Amino acid sequence: MTSRALTVGFDLDMTLIDSRPGIRAAYQALSEATGVFVDADLAVTRLGPPLAEEMINWFPAERVDAMAALYREIYPTHAIEGTLAMPGAREAIDAVHAAGGRVMVVTAKYRPNAEMHLRHLGLDVDVLAGDLWAERKGDALRAEGAGVYVGDHVGDVRGAQAAGAVPVAVATGPCAADELREAGAHVVLADLVAFPEWLKEWRPGER
Repeated sequence: MTSRALTVGFDLDMTLIDSRPGIRAAYQALSEATGVFVDADLAVTRLGPPLAEEMINWFPAERVDAMAALYREIYPTHAIEGTLAMPGAREAIDAVHAAGGRVMVVTAKYRPNAEMHLRHLGLDVDVLAGDLWAERKGDALRAEGAGVYVGDHVGDVRGAQAAGAVPVAVATGPCAADELREAGAHVVLADLVAFPEWLKEWRPGER
């Protein structure tokens, strides 16, 4: 594989980081602060889509924006420390850099909170774009010339397709491997541990 103009994008939650313990704690804190029951254990099984899509399950539509803002405010206190890097995350990032490429993270997560996760875990990325989901991820990927986008959700596959990037899926999130393949993933890896070898074998232009 050549290293010219290589930019690889990664999703964040359940791709690079296992944020379930931290997000669970943040939802529990939100429930305590508002007096409204939020099933945190259920919520963390469907990470990926924008926060508002989860909030609408627990709060009236007219309160969703305010509750999302409150969640984002309390998030750093409860969610950063409990979050871990996914197996192979550091090695995947290092493999891109070793190939002379750039790493970008494109996530639906609120950008300041995403940045805190990356800094806390020492994940060295070159570009971070937040508050983007599914096809809208394609805008950021296209702007940076990303040739590959790696994610765990069918929405990530759609984002890669919208950017004309190769959709690489990891079966570490809420979407099963068959679902990711049916959505159009070029390859489905068990996790990021397998990514460096895939990258080594991949040739730009392969779809």
